[in-house]
Amino acid sequence: MLIRFFHLLRAAGVPVSITEFLALLEALSLRVTGPSVDEFYYLARTALVKDERHYDRFDRAFAAHFKGVEQAFEALVARVPEEWLRRNAELFLTEEEKARIEALGGWEKLMETLKQRLEEQKSRHQGGNKWIGTGGTSPFGAYGYNPEGVRVGQDGSRNRRAVKVWDKREFANLDDSVSLGTRNIKLALRRLRRFARQGAADQLDLAGTIDSTARNAGLLDLRMVPERHNAVKVLLFLDVGGSMDDHVRACEELFSAARGEFKHLEHFYFHNFVYESVWKDNRRRHAERIPLTEVLRTYGADYKLVLVGDATMSPYEILQPGGSIEHWNEEPGSAWLRRLLSTFPHHAWLNPEPEDRWEWTPSVKITRELMDERMYPLTLEGLDRAMRALS
Repeated sequence: MLIRFFHLLRAAGVPVSITEFLALLEALSLRVTGPSVDEFYYLARTALVKDERHYDRFDRAFAAHFKGVEQAFEALVARVPEEWLRRNAELFLTEEEKARIEALGGWEKLMETLKQRLEEQKSRHQGGNKWIGTGGTSPFGAYGYNPEGVRVGQDGSRNRRAVKVWDKREFANLDDSVSLGTRNIKLALRRLRRFARQGAADQLDLAGTIDSTARNAGLLDLRMVPERHNAVKVLLFLDVGGSMDDHVRACEELFSAARGEFKHLEHFYFHNFVYESVWKDNRRRHAERIPLTEVLRTYGADYKLVLVGDATMSPYEILQPGGSIEHWNEEPGSAWLRRLLSTFPHHAWLNPEPEDRWEWTPSVKITRELMDERMYPLTLEGLDRAMRALS
């Protein structure tokens, strides 16, 4: 079966060799992937394609050869017992049904009602509209729907409307070693350049050596200069977790490209919005936090500030003391963002969400106003605009 696939790739213009084909067969014999079409696709592409310019040709050949295989895998999955796959009582509503569900009417009312429910409730509830439970329209619980609620005990976000999350969450560090897809990003980042030569003179100055040797009657006179590098300084703030899980790949590519382009780069993580502290390692974010005031004191105004996040959250998280979904913040996130912007006048916000959705998300509109409209989409065109604004 795979021999025909090999010939299809060659016919499509993918320069695959016998050696690469044998490497794929060896990986299959070692069971590197499970019984998944997606896993096999990525394994085959990794083994057989050495230049991303050929990805589109590979995809067309793969689709032509393996058409219908997905249905075969679906048949296998269908034989798995239904109770293994079903989540009991998870609620799915139409848009009309969602529109009929009203919010409780503000932050204070929401938190006051939650306190009252905790005092009154004595047993588990499911499918209701009042108590803390699952699969209903109550503002408190999991796997249901309410336009303004407190998520308790749910595995991850579904509707992304929770005001506060009572779950310990672990976020993975972004991988700055990712190289795939970073080349075009690097080209966009290169607009933000200011070259300088600083440090020890350890590189040959060819033009200077020729000139000095000529002036010295032909006697060799070597001239050395310090390494030439990009002197621009960048502070990169990265939103992680929650709705940003959908954009991890794009953020990793940006992080990797920025690491390679800027010698003076400092990065920090935050979740949803900046508050009184940030962190550098997501695995130790609860134990090793850095006060934002320390960041403001440490780095000078010559640093360019770049924040990356989808700005998709409850407006309370930006405007309300105590609005953070993970801790009680004494001051609203908007106050901390204003301090950042006043300290670093050259700033921009990169948003991975499509630009045509921004007007329909209240928190994005608020963030854009705080940023003086310096929000740009995380696309090559958006990066180009952001780098021009930072220059």
